[in-house]
Amino acid sequence: MRIRSSFFSIFLLSSSSSSPSPSPSSSFFSSSRFSSLSAMSPGANGDFKSRVTVVGSGNWGSVAAKLIASNALKLPSFHDEVRMWVFEEVLPNGEKLTDVINKTNENVKYLPGIKLGRNVVADPDLENAVKEANMLVFVTPHQFMGGICKKLKGKVTGEVEAISLVKGMEVKKEGPCMISSLISKELGINSCVLMGANIANEIAVEKFSEATVGYRESREIADTWVQLFSTPYFMVTPVHDVEGVELCGTLKNVVAIAAGFVDGLEMGNNTKAAIMRIGLREMRALSKLLFPSVKDSTFFESCGVADVITTCLGGRNRRVAEAFAQSGGKRSFDELEAEMLQGQKLQGVSTAREVYEVLNHCGWLEMFPLFSTVHQICTGRLKPEAIVHYRDHKA
Repeated sequence: MRIRSSFFSIFLLSSSSSSPSPSPSSSFFSSSRFSSLSAMSPGANGDFKSRVTVVGSGNWGSVAAKLIASNALKLPSFHDEVRMWVFEEVLPNGEKLTDVINKTNENVKYLPGIKLGRNVVADPDLENAVKEANMLVFVTPHQFMGGICKKLKGKVTGEVEAISLVKGMEVKKEGPCMISSLISKELGINSCVLMGANIANEIAVEKFSEATVGYRESREIADTWVQLFSTPYFMVTPVHDVEGVELCGTLKNVVAIAAGFVDGLEMGNNTKAAIMRIGLREMRALSKLLFPSVKDSTFFESCGVADVITTCLGGRNRRVAEAFAQSGGKRSFDELEAEMLQGQKLQGVSTAREVYEVLNHCGWLEMFPLFSTVHQICTGRLKPEAIVHYRDHKA
């Protein structure tokens, strides 16, 4: 189906970047691959080393810092120190969260019991945390990214690369804006994305997992990110499809909310599998409407079907939606989030609202009945039981 709304033209990004190179052999781990990412920190022999900063320190941000820190120590092309920007909080004992992280090497609030690596340095000053870094890893709730980018605008200079682990999008009057596009537009830097079947607590204890790096411009840059995140228990694969990878990571949270409703109402595994399949179908259809360049094969990567499965089985969105359905929709998502997530943010409800706004603006609501129904249940317009009657309800 053709997109008639002109505002989507700003999102149909050019595919004129270099074609993806053949699958690399193990030689791509050579430090010579990273000469284009030279940072401002000279090594002992006068060579330059890349500096990495993780912008965000929640559950997934802390795990990302752990992965990166272990590799930074091993790789000669990276500076040992990995900075992690922490939104400062005062703990119940009166201590500041950053002080405790730097003293104990542990994020006691969002990832208790896990050592991050002695080379991880927590910093509550955003501008100072990114100073001199030429590799920025963004991993915060998506609703905070606009403010973060505004604070960093004009502060990030030189040959800097970014990667977004943020699952969500901004909706503006001219249409949806993916977080990687927001980073590129506001900061003037290239941004890859990393998404996948990644429940943070499982990766933290080194259970085997996968992820997908989506890249737009350079396979070389993608390989750098692959090297920085890869461990024996965390396998990362590059895909030449930023929009497809990012939309999978964004939209699967809406499907997880639907799966949680099914669990809360004890509708069974057959129903849950059906909702997951229908949700994946709507994910693919909407992604290709927004970005015709999105590849079908992306939905078979870790960021696609695997992430739908793991999030619908064990993610926070499923868990909170289950509690919402068990209450008959009488307890709000805000209340349940505060009670169940201990400061972490729920992404699926806000993403469902943002998707609904896009669908409504474009006149596509009837094409995506499951997505539309999830939002209406979240806002109390429909009861949780409506999730299996989604085709019968007009938005």
